[in-house]
Amino acid sequence: MNSSQWHEVGGALRRDFEFADFSEAWAFMCAVAEAAEEMDHHPDWSNSWNKVSISLRSHDVGRVTDRDHRLAAAIDQIAGGSTVSHS
Repeated sequence: MNSSQWHEVGGALRRDFEFADFSEAWAFMCAVAEAAEEMDHHPDWSNSWNKVSISLRSHDVGRVTDRDHRLAAAIDQIAGGSTVSHS
């Protein structure tokens, strides 16, 4: 995982993504949802048109764990295959 892309804020890993349009943002969210289901670890996120904000924290222990880092790496891989710009 590229640590400069994810920031730990308030006990969670956070990252924002910006896409060309809603369709790209939605496709990204669908791909992340599939990865999260496979890992049985799910993000907190929000979407506003072409923007997606993701927060990762292991709710069962109330902090960031290896599960969050693994999901963040999977999300990075998904984002790497798109025309996403990162903030």
